[in-house]
Amino acid sequence: MEDNTLVYQALGHFTLKTAHQQIETEAGNLILIRKNQLGELTKVPTDGIGYQTIVIRLKEDLLRQIALEEQLDIKEKYTGEGAMLIKGNDFMHAFFQSLLPYVRNPEKKITTSIGMLKVKEAVYLLLDMLPELKTFLFDFSEPHKIDLEKFMVTNYHYNIPVEQFARLTGRSLAGFKRDFQKIFGMPPRQWLLERRLIEAKHLIGKNLKPSSIYLELGFESLSHFSHAFKKKYGSAPTEWLPQS
Repeated sequence: MEDNTLVYQALGHFTLKTAHQQIETEAGNLILIRKNQLGELTKVPTDGIGYQTIVIRLKEDLLRQIALEEQLDIKEKYTGEGAMLIKGNDFMHAFFQSLLPYVRNPEKKITTSIGMLKVKEAVYLLLDMLPELKTFLFDFSEPHKIDLEKFMVTNYHYNIPVEQFARLTGRSLAGFKRDFQKIFGMPPRQWLLERRLIEAKHLIGKNLKPSSIYLELGFESLSHFSHAFKKKYGSAPTEWLPQS
């Protein structure tokens, strides 16, 4: 999630899991997610009703515009949690109800001007509910260089481009590759493949089927996973399953 993101749960059950948090929400509540982080989303429909969320990306250029209009000068850096659960109120429920016709009729695309107005309305409603969100929303400082080794060991299983890993660790692509080589002794793509295959072998040894783990480990397809695994370990992943 490169932008601050607001998620409204209309139907069903939603779980967000990051390296440091797990938040679950039911229909009627919201989750506000901090920019520049990775997370796993689990979506479970309600029996007989279904599943529906509305997701609003709070892009930085729009937030900067609001900060200028409101003459907000936020000097402190946000240091709180990466995501927070927010209980919806009547005003927020009414706001999202106004968006449902666009969700239910995707062919009626929302115009850019209306879309911008709606996003601004969401921001003002959030600030009205929780004024302390100013620091969360209007911290425009660049992501600092975080601990690269710790970040990669925690997040290697996410299937995202190397360029995005670089941005999330506060580095240019060239700087990321240079720092990565110093820490791990190999290029990022090679290390990611090695690390995922090592974990795959460990999980298969615990009797987890390859078809149940390849996506969670960042592989795009089962065939890609099986080919890479066989190339490294000499036989197909199913052959490493414990004998019953």
